[in-house]
Amino acid sequence: MIFLTFFIGLIANFIGYIPPGNINLTLVQITINRGIKEAVRFITAFSAVEFFFTYFIMHAARWLSGQLKLGTIIDWIMVVLFGVMGYITWIHRNAPPKTNYSEHASIKYGILLGFLNPMQVPFWMVTGTYLITHEWILDGRVALVIFSLGSAAGAFLCLFIYAKFAKYIQERFALSTRLINTSIAILFFAFAMYHIVKQIYLSFFKH
Repeated sequence: MIFLTFFIGLIANFIGYIPPGNINLTLVQITINRGIKEAVRFITAFSAVEFFFTYFIMHAARWLSGQLKLGTIIDWIMVVLFGVMGYITWIHRNAPPKTNYSEHASIKYGILLGFLNPMQVPFWMVTGTYLITHEWILDGRVALVIFSLGSAAGAFLCLFIYAKFAKYIQERFALSTRLINTSIAILFFAFAMYHIVKQIYLSFFKH
C-alpha cells in the first residue's frame, strides 16, 4: 500500500507537469540560458517545495473545492504571473546568456516558484478529492506524506525530462537564445490572455 500510494503520487504529478505552464517554460529558459547543471539545481529545489505544497493542498482539498471564488482568484493571479514573466523574458530576449551564475541563484528561483505555483491548486483540488473520495489513497498523515513524496518525485522526473529535451532541441536544431526567449515570452503572454478571456467569458457570457 505504501509503494502504491507513492506511485500514484508520482504518476499524478508527472502528468500534471506535462502541459506547458509557468514552471516548465521557466525551466526550459534556465536550461537554454544557464545549462543543464543549473536546471537540475532548479528542479531539485522546486521539487522539495512541491512536497510541502502537495501535502498542504491535499489536506485542504475538500475545503478548497467548496470556495466558489477561488478559481477566479487563481485565474487573475496567473494573469499577473504570466504577464510579469512574459515582460521580463521579452525585455531580456536579446541579452546574451551569462557564463557565470551564483551557485544558489537557481536554487532560490526554484524555491520561489515552488511557492508561487497557483496552477497546482486547482489540479490537486480535483485530483486530490477524486483520489481520496474513491479511496485510491488514504487521507491519514502518513499516507499523505508518502503521497507527497511521490508527488515531488513525479515533478522532478517530468521536469528533468523537459530539461534534457530542451537541451537536445537546442543542440539538434542550433536554435538561438534570442529565438527561444522570444518564443517563451510569447507563450507567457498567450497564457495570460487565455486566463483573461476565460474570466471575461465566465463573467459576461456563461449563464
